[in-house]
Amino acid sequence: MSPRPGDDGGTPVVGRDTPAGAPEDRVVATAPQLAAAAERAVPTALGLAAERYLRHVQLERGRSPHTVSAYRRDLARYLHHLTERGIGDPAEIAEADVSAFVAAVREPHDGRVGVSASSAARMLSSVRGWHRFLAEEGLADRDVAAEQRPPKQPKRLPKAITIDEVERLLEACGGDDPIALRDRALLELLYATGARVSEVVDLAVDDVIGDGSAAGGRVTVGDAVRLFGKGRKQRIVPLGRYAREALEAYLVRARPLLAPRGASTPALFLGSRGARLSRQSVWLVVRDAAARASLTADLSPHTLRHSFATHLLEGGADVRVVQELLGHASVATTQLYTLVTADAVREAWATAHPRAL
Repeated sequence: MSPRPGDDGGTPVVGRDTPAGAPEDRVVATAPQLAAAAERAVPTALGLAAERYLRHVQLERGRSPHTVSAYRRDLARYLHHLTERGIGDPAEIAEADVSAFVAAVREPHDGRVGVSASSAARMLSSVRGWHRFLAEEGLADRDVAAEQRPPKQPKRLPKAITIDEVERLLEACGGDDPIALRDRALLELLYATGARVSEVVDLAVDDVIGDGSAAGGRVTVGDAVRLFGKGRKQRIVPLGRYAREALEAYLVRARPLLAPRGASTPALFLGSRGARLSRQSVWLVVRDAAARASLTADLSPHTLRHSFATHLLEGGADVRVVQELLGHASVATTQLYTLVTADAVREAWATAHPRAL
């Protein structure tokens, strides 16, 4: 018996990774109905073209599993929209169908709350990438999404915390037990490098560990860390003394106790069961440390990334250097942080200058 679409051995169906209950799902009320739907499922021209694109971005463009999953969810919603409009083949899609999709996710007609401008822009980015691929591969005559512009988004400056608040956050991870040592090393690394949370959880021990050549052969950490950003683009970011010391303490006194609890893994940061630490767990570490430090701001791992960039620029670092450290493809993204520091300069001037008012 040949495998059904969506089984490991058959043709995958776009949208299969969408979490149950997500807004883009079509919820089936009962288990028998769900089973019947699976039996009836057949690969469509739209679905096959979407899966071909997803394989392309994963295998040929090196996108991470998280990114491919996001593309899959966005395209599942878009394909549902196209199907409802009676479209079954990529060649039948017109510019009006793309525009209607953006309008539909912003202001649904079924009573649901529309998505934000930033979410709509992300969905449109996935859709535009797919249409560009269709045109390049000859699956469509032209790129019908090329001229579609995303909804205008309000300009939001990155949120950073002060140096004093960073120190309070780090000090909140004191302790000698394995989890406390891991959390301190994790937060020190996030702030020392400005790494994205996905980059930190993907780190292997070899990405930061030294050659063990110090006196007595003790474990040593090098003065830089190797990070892999979007598209697996590699960059080397320096490590300061505080981060090195925290990592050495974790590698010597904590990781050897955590590693035997799970299967062998080269991952740098491990959970309590010895497996690679997840992104969600990193968020919890930051949130819990913020609570212990009595920081009222809504902190996340990205807050430390923002703070890293802001503090560098306030200290006089060149914006191009900060761009390289952050792994930004465009300096325009990094320049958002210069607006933050400019605001800080104006505030200091208004407070201190005798004729500011």
